[in-house]
Amino acid sequence: MSKNVRVRFAPSPTGPLHIGGVRTALFNYLFAKKHNGTFVLRIEDTDQNRYVEGAEKYIVDALNWCNIPFDEGPGKNEKFGPYKQSERKHLYKQYAEQLIVSDNAYYAFDTAETLDAKRKEYEANKQTFIYNWHNRLELSNSLSLSAEEVQAKLDNGDDYVIRFKSPQDQTLRLKDIIRGDIKIDTNVLDDKVLFKSDGMPTYHLANIVDDHLMEISHVIRGEEWLPSLALHMQLYTAFGWEAPEFAHLPLILKPTGKGKLSKRDGDKLGFPVFPLEYTSPDGDVSKGYKEEGYFADAVINFLAFLGWNPGTEQEIFNLDELIEAFDLKNVSKSGGKFSPDKIKWFNHHYMQEQSDDELAEAFQANRSELKSIDTSYIAMVVALVKERATFVNDFWDLSSFFFVAPESFDEKASKKAFKDETKDLMTQLVSIVSAIEDFEVETLQTEIKGWITGNDIGFGKVMMPLRLALVGALQGPDVFDIMYMIGKAETVKRIEKVISVL
Repeated sequence: MSKNVRVRFAPSPTGPLHIGGVRTALFNYLFAKKHNGTFVLRIEDTDQNRYVEGAEKYIVDALNWCNIPFDEGPGKNEKFGPYKQSERKHLYKQYAEQLIVSDNAYYAFDTAETLDAKRKEYEANKQTFIYNWHNRLELSNSLSLSAEEVQAKLDNGDDYVIRFKSPQDQTLRLKDIIRGDIKIDTNVLDDKVLFKSDGMPTYHLANIVDDHLMEISHVIRGEEWLPSLALHMQLYTAFGWEAPEFAHLPLILKPTGKGKLSKRDGDKLGFPVFPLEYTSPDGDVSKGYKEEGYFADAVINFLAFLGWNPGTEQEIFNLDELIEAFDLKNVSKSGGKFSPDKIKWFNHHYMQEQSDDELAEAFQANRSELKSIDTSYIAMVVALVKERATFVNDFWDLSSFFFVAPESFDEKASKKAFKDETKDLMTQLVSIVSAIEDFEVETLQTEIKGWITGNDIGFGKVMMPLRLALVGALQGPDVFDIMYMIGKAETVKRIEKVISVL
C-alpha cells in the first residue's frame, strides 16, 4: 500500500463503549498495524446534550484493557489536535460558509413548526417529506429568498441551519472496500443539515472536515453509516479534497441472528456487552468482560471473527497473528452472530495458555480463604483443575477441598459409595495410608492399588468412598493427587470423618 495509512476510531462519549464499538476499533487497529500506519482516537462530542461524564475515560480504559491502545489522540502524540470535536468547533463554520460560496450549500430559515406542518401535509397525501430539489424553492432559504432578504434575516439574528444542496438527476458511483460498487440516484437524497442554529456542526460536516485535516486515509466504520456515504463523498467533491477509502463493517447480530445486538440482549441472556463494568449516572451497573473473568486476548480473538474470516481453519490467533492475517477483503457483508458459548470457548482456551503462577495469584486475590496460603501450593492446585475451568471464578468450586475439608457429603453419592462392607474397608485403608512413609503420588498409587488387587476387592468399593471422604462428592482430579497435596495427616483425618459420619 503506497499511501501513508491513517485510520481513526471516533466514538461519541454518550455512555459505555459497546462491544460493537470495540470490534470497530479492533479492525481499525489491525488494519493500521498491518500497514505500519497510525491508529487515531477522536472523540465526537458535538452532541453536548447526550454527553456523559466519565464516558471518554471509559473508552480509553477499554481500548487499553483490550491491548489495542490508540497511537494518536487526546493527550497522546497530538500531531493534529485537538482530538475532541467540542474543542474544534471554531473550525467548522468557515467550511460550512465555504460551501455556500461555492453553491454547494445554503442557509435555511424554516422554523420547526413550518417543517412539522409540511410533514403532516405530506403524510395526509401518503407521501414522505424530503427536503430537497423538488420542494426547496417553496421553503424559506437562501435559494428561494432574494440576497437582500437573506442578509436581512442574518443581520436580524434569525435562527438558521446550513443545508447541503444535493444535486438533481445524477447517479453517484461509489466504492466500498467490503461492499464493492454502489450506485445512488441523487433524486432520493435529502438536503442534510451541516451546521445547526446552536453554532455546532452536525456529524456529517465535522466528520469530513476532521478526517481531511487529520489526513485520514481509510474510514473503517459500522454499516449504520452506509446511508451517509453518498453525502460524505459529495462533500469531499464539493470541497475539492481527495476522499479516503471507505469500508463499512457488518453488524454484530443477536445470538438468534435476528437484529442488532443490544444491551438488553446481554441483560436477558446474562452475558456482558461492554468490555469493562460500567455504572451509569443513575447507579445502574452493567457487566463487563474484564470483571466477569474473561481474558482480553479471548475477547479480541472472538471479536475478530465477528464478520471476518482468515480463509483458513485456524481459529486461535494472538494479536500479532491477527495483524499478520487481517485483510478487509475477507470481511463479510453479512452480520456476524454473537455467540455467548463461543466466547466462553475462547476463554477456556486462553485459560489453559496462562501460567499456573499467574492464575494462582488471580485466584488468591479472589478468595479471602486463600490470603494466608502459599501461592506455590495454590499454583499446584490450579494445575490440577484448570482444564475443567473457563474462568478463574470457577476454581473455588473445583478445588475448595484442597484448602478446606468437606463439611458434608453429597447424599446421592453417599448412597452410591457406602455399602455394608465400606466401613471395614475404610478402616483398613486408614492403616494402609498411615503406614506409607514416602507420601508421594506414585507410592500412594502402588500401595493402595496393590492392597486392592491383592485382596481381590473391587476398585469402586474403595475408590468411591475414598473420593467422597476427600472431596465430599464424586468429582475432582485424581484421588492420589489430592492425597499427596493435602498430606498424610489430613487424608487420614478425612477418611476417619467419613467413617464416623456415614
